[in-house]
Amino acid sequence: MLVGIRNARIWDGTSESYSSARAVAISGDTIQAVADDIAGGENVIDAGGLTLLPGLIDAHFHAYASDVNIPHVESLPASYLAHHAAGLLGRALDRGFTTVRDAGGADWGLWKALEDGLVRGPRLFYAGRAISQTGGHGDSRPTHLEPCGCRHVANLSEVADGVDEVRRAARETLRRGAHQIKIFVSGGVSSPSDPIWMKQFSADEIKAIVEEAERRRTYVMAHAYTADAIIHAVTNGVRSIEHGNLLDEEAAQAMAKHGAFLVPTLATYDALLERGAELGLSEVSQSKLREVAEKGAAAVAIARRAGVKIGFGTDLLGGLHDRQLHEFRLRSETDRPVDILRSATSVNAELLGRAGSLGEIRPGALADFVLVDGDPLNALAVLHEQEPVAVIKGGRIERDRPRHPR
Repeated sequence: MLVGIRNARIWDGTSESYSSARAVAISGDTIQAVADDIAGGENVIDAGGLTLLPGLIDAHFHAYASDVNIPHVESLPASYLAHHAAGLLGRALDRGFTTVRDAGGADWGLWKALEDGLVRGPRLFYAGRAISQTGGHGDSRPTHLEPCGCRHVANLSEVADGVDEVRRAARETLRRGAHQIKIFVSGGVSSPSDPIWMKQFSADEIKAIVEEAERRRTYVMAHAYTADAIIHAVTNGVRSIEHGNLLDEEAAQAMAKHGAFLVPTLATYDALLERGAELGLSEVSQSKLREVAEKGAAAVAIARRAGVKIGFGTDLLGGLHDRQLHEFRLRSETDRPVDILRSATSVNAELLGRAGSLGEIRPGALADFVLVDGDPLNALAVLHEQEPVAVIKGGRIERDRPRHPR
C-alpha cells in the first residue's frame, strides 16, 4: 500500500485552480494530509510534476450490457454477463474511473466480487434491475410477443404496473442490496415498442417508488429525455435525471428548484451514431437515436445556465465501452474544463451521497487518485487523448504503466 505521493500538481476536486500543496500523505485507504511535501521512501510515489486528480466517477455505467442489442443481452445467462462485466470494469479502472454507478443490471454478486477482490474494478454503486412499466423503455419483449400473464423480469430490467406492484418491485430491489433505484419515465433508443415522447409511469407510481427509496435513505434515478417527462419525474421526487437530451428552460428550472441532478451521457450517442449499425443496433433504434443524439450538448448548456447540478456519465454498451473517456471531449464543446472535472469527481460524489469521501483530495477522503501527464484545467484533451499514467484506488496502485495514446 502507498503511504504518499509527492512532487505533484494537485487539483482537489472542487477548486477553480491547482492547490499550492504538492504532496498527499496516505494512511491505509484514506488521505491523512495534503501538504507542501512529505518525506520520500519505498512506498512514496514521486510524481515528477505530473497532475494528480481525484479518482474519476462514471455515474451511468452498464456492467452487464454486453451488447448494443439489448433484447439479445436479455436473452443471455447472468453467468455470462458477469464474466463480461469483469473485463469492462477492469478496463474502466485502467482509464481512471475508481467508482461507477451502475444504471441497471449489476447486482449484489458483482458488488461482492469487487469488494472481495475476486474481480478487479472500480467501486460499484448498483441499482439492480431497472423498473419499467409494461411497454416502457425497460420492456425489451418484441412487439409480436403475446403476454404470458406473469411479470417480465430480465437481466437489466423488470416490468411492474400499478402502485402496489411498483412498491413491491422497489422493496425487492432494495432488499437485494441496491444502492439506488432506477426507473424509466420516457421512451428510449434501445427499446422496441415505446416512442421517445412517451411519458411513463403515473405520478402515484413514481411517488410510491420514491417513498420506498427514501425509507432506505437513498434515492431514485430516472431515464428521461423529454421536458415533460423530466418535469413529471422531479416534481414527484426523482433526484437524478439520466440523459435529459430534450430538456428545455422550463424543465431545467424545475430540476434546479427541486435540487435534481442531470447526468448527461453524450458518449453513447456519439459512439452509436458511428458504430451502432455495424454492431447490430436495430433500424427502429437507429431512427430513435437520430431524434435525440444531436440535442445532448445543448441540454447541458441549458441546465448549466439554470444552475442544475450536472454529473458525468457515459451509458456505453458492449464494444463501445472503449469510448468512455470521450465524454470529456464531447462535454468540452459547451462546458469549461473545471466544471467537467467537477462533474466527474465532487459533483458525482455528492450525487452518490458520498461527498467528502469520494471525488476530492482532502484529509479523510478515500485515497483514490488519477495521475496524468498534462494540464487538464487548461487542456482537457489530456484526459481523452491518453489514458492515465497511474491509477490508485484506496491507496493501492491499480495501474502504473507508460501511457498509451488513444
